[in-house]
Amino acid sequence: EVTVNYRHGLPVITLTLPTRSERCRFTVKPMVTTVGAFLQDVQREDKGIEKAEVFATDGSKVSDATLMEVLLMSDFKLVINNTGYSVSPPPKDKLSSEHATEMEDIKSLIHRLFVALHLEDHQIRKERELLQKLDHLKEELLPLEQMKARITDSADAKTSRLLWVGLALMSTQGGALAWLTWWVYSWDIMEPVTYFITYGSAMAFYAYFVLTKQDYIYPDAKDRQFLHYFYGKSKNQHFNVERYNKLKEDLAEAEESLRRLRQPLHLRLPIQEIDDKD
Repeated sequence: EVTVNYRHGLPVITLTLPTRSERCRFTVKPMVTTVGAFLQDVQREDKGIEKAEVFATDGSKVSDATLMEVLLMSDFKLVINNTGYSVSPPPKDKLSSEHATEMEDIKSLIHRLFVALHLEDHQIRKERELLQKLDHLKEELLPLEQMKARITDSADAKTSRLLWVGLALMSTQGGALAWLTWWVYSWDIMEPVTYFITYGSAMAFYAYFVLTKQDYIYPDAKDRQFLHYFYGKSKNQHFNVERYNKLKEDLAEAEESLRRLRQPLHLRLPIQEIDDKD
């Protein structure tokens, strides 16, 4: 009751409409029409069709996105209103190798023309999506940036105060040693004291290396103390550092994608693809 014939190179599927009890022909374009589109055409022709599906010979359902060209390569089963029809498409004449090559070239040319005609629309739609994503990320980052700025200023102020306190203590120590050396005691008495003070400082620097696995370099020590104050303040004010870093990474990726999207086409394509288009 369901037959498939080829006319002018296009498959023609003839079936009997269940409600109207009359034969109807459906000409499909195998490289464009999908199974879902074909079934919609059948249901549109006969309003009494409530359900239409296509199954393979092993009983598995064929997806609506499958092209008719793939479906017509083998036998299948058409189910209309719980009534099944076995369909056996006729074997299609094999093309010669030269004709097949020409057909592949035509398909490739059509694909390139389609891409060229719809590239601008796709680019505009993609750019609009990226701009919306950027606006959303910036809205989420704005309060976090303000909170981070306040925490950074506080941590930087504490780190600077600590450095000045260290300078003041070293100056006080130097003045006390000078006063004890020249006004209270002599150098012979103070020399062992300064030796042990120097040795104690060396032990303190070695203990810093043991704990941090880093040399005591002033810029690195300052940055380490700054991070200590920063994370402590962030925890007190419930500032989510991981979420902030994730949003910053997403923002950078979106900006990079938008920058590449706005580049000329020949700058975005690989060299081999440019050669193929040429």
